[in-house]
Amino acid sequence: MNRNEMVARLVAQAEDEGADLVTLRAIIEEASELGADRVLLRMGMGDPAALADLSELRQLLQAWRDAKASAWKAVVTWLVRGALALLLLGIAFRTGMADLLK
Repeated sequence: MNRNEMVARLVAQAEDEGADLVTLRAIIEEASELGADRVLLRMGMGDPAALADLSELRQLLQAWRDAKASAWKAVVTWLVRGALALLLLGIAFRTGMADLLK
C-alpha cells in the first residue's frame, strides 16, 4: 500500500467512524510525508542517490566557505604586513637612517 492509498483509507475511516485524535494525527503524518516526497520529486531529489548528492554539495559548500575565510585571512595578513613595512620606512626616514644608506 502506498502513501496515497494510506491517506485515502485514513480519511475514509475518519468519515465513517468520526475523527478521533489518533486518526487525525495519522492523517496529518501520512499527508505530510506524502507532501515531502512530492516536493523532493519535483526538486529532482527523489532518487536514492539524492542523499549522497546532498552530502557532496554540503561538503563543497563547506570547502568554499573555508577557502573564502582563508583568502580573507591572507588578505588581511598582507595588508597588516604592508602597513607595518610602510611604518618602518617612515620611521627610518624620520630618524635619518635613509642618510646612512647613501
